[in-house]
Amino acid sequence: MRAASGDFPDFGLTEDERRQAVLGHYYEWPGMDGERGEIWGYTGHYAYFPGDEVDLHVSSTAPRFYLDIVRDGGEETPVLSHGNIAARWQDTPDQCSVEGCGWETTFSFRIPEDWPSGAYRATLTAEGRDGRPIASHHLFIVKPRPAKRPGRVLQVAATGTWHAYNTWGGSNHYQGITGPTRDQFATTVSNQRPWCRGFVVLPKEAPRVPLDFATPIATVPRYPHMEWAFATGHSKKYASAGWASYDGHFFRWAERAGYQVDLIGQHELHDEPEILDGYDCAVFVGHDEYWTWEMRDTVDAWVACGGGAARFAGNFMWQTRLEDEGRKQVCYKYKARAEDPAYRPGGDVTRATNSWEAPEIGRPGASTFGLNAAKGVYAGWGGCAPRGVRGFPVYRPEHWAFRGTGIYYGDLLGAEGGVYGYEVDGLDHEIRGGLPWPTADSGAPERLSILAVGMASQVEESGDLPASARFLADEDGRFIAETLYGRPSDENLDKVKRSNGMIVNFPKGDGEVFHAGSCEWVAGLLRKDAMVEKVTANVLDRYLRGGA
Repeated sequence: MRAASGDFPDFGLTEDERRQAVLGHYYEWPGMDGERGEIWGYTGHYAYFPGDEVDLHVSSTAPRFYLDIVRDGGEETPVLSHGNIAARWQDTPDQCSVEGCGWETTFSFRIPEDWPSGAYRATLTAEGRDGRPIASHHLFIVKPRPAKRPGRVLQVAATGTWHAYNTWGGSNHYQGITGPTRDQFATTVSNQRPWCRGFVVLPKEAPRVPLDFATPIATVPRYPHMEWAFATGHSKKYASAGWASYDGHFFRWAERAGYQVDLIGQHELHDEPEILDGYDCAVFVGHDEYWTWEMRDTVDAWVACGGGAARFAGNFMWQTRLEDEGRKQVCYKYKARAEDPAYRPGGDVTRATNSWEAPEIGRPGASTFGLNAAKGVYAGWGGCAPRGVRGFPVYRPEHWAFRGTGIYYGDLLGAEGGVYGYEVDGLDHEIRGGLPWPTADSGAPERLSILAVGMASQVEESGDLPASARFLADEDGRFIAETLYGRPSDENLDKVKRSNGMIVNFPKGDGEVFHAGSCEWVAGLLRKDAMVEKVTANVLDRYLRGGA
């Protein structure tokens, strides 16, 4: 943790540029690099089996390019290099974020049968018009074939969240160039487009969302990760989703720690539910916010039959739908009750792309993972608990997950690694005898045990800072208030704005769930926090043995 000087990092931006970095809408689009030229590429699918053919769609100002692919695991392993590949500039629809780029196939190759499951990073390099190199990165998954795989961990990459945050082409589920005035977020986004800059690779100095130093009193919130993105030409959302900020850190740590790890995306949970059947342990990490009904069905059924689900992730919030054979993701979010066809006569409101906590959906998030985002969300970000705990305050140190850590009641788990934030999952609870218990109407599964609880907030709130200084304000809090209580009134906002993040554990059928409800758990692994590593290993080892 940096010294508590309160000095924000300087990325060479003016005050106006810093404001644009936080409040503006900047994104990647074809032609953005001007006279230098550029190269972009994507694959037709997120994941492939060994033996499948991969079609690479490339648009390039250079007539030739080089392709290098490495497996990005505990060690970087080069697997394919190909040079002098012909390319051309391909026209791109204005609404490519919604419709897809529609580029023709530039190059195809078949995945060898001996490529192990994992993440494969493709680097496309060519010569720019000024003679200097131009490059871009893409990532696809090689998934395991369904089989009995004792002793292996199955990591499920948060491809629904990657999909939602990808800014390439101008629109995602947060901001966009859709609508009559070209200023609306996209309720439908396509995966037929490149990944935005920062989703696949990042330099080590790229800031994470939570601040790594304490700020002095009466300090106007700053957002270094957005300022760095603006200054360096990366996506505004690089720190919110993607392989480089989240999923990749766990995968590399696990392989280096000696675990055998296979990788799939959430889309496999939707389309190929049998893929879980051969595993005793499945892991979900990082920022894992967007799920379909079918994905939850797959996990719920597998856990009930004996699976061990380890979720080191935060912000279990939105239901989505997949269309066009999984190429498009639909999520109306805040607009759902007004615009989602699921609410129209004849529609199936249980599939509405709203928060899982919307009562008409009838499937609270806690029923799958024990926690939900509506009772959690922001910590260590902007004006939401900016000086709060960086780790989880522990209440039940005797739990098996803490074995061998030497942790005590009241200690902070993961404070050295900064594992608590920037979005967390929580639950209504009460304190009895110095211990937290789920309230009767919390929606918690039976026999759920709360192991640790930290404070969070649904709003940026300060008595001495102007609203104009806040990025988050109270918009999300009022949405949750309306979702849970019918109206976004001040009275209802007061019921939801104080929230929490938790670690919980509970049995489910013949299986079990462990949930450390924080996006930043992977930061503890990245920073080699010994206590976080030990808890992670305890959970994996227990589930790989099929439970206690």
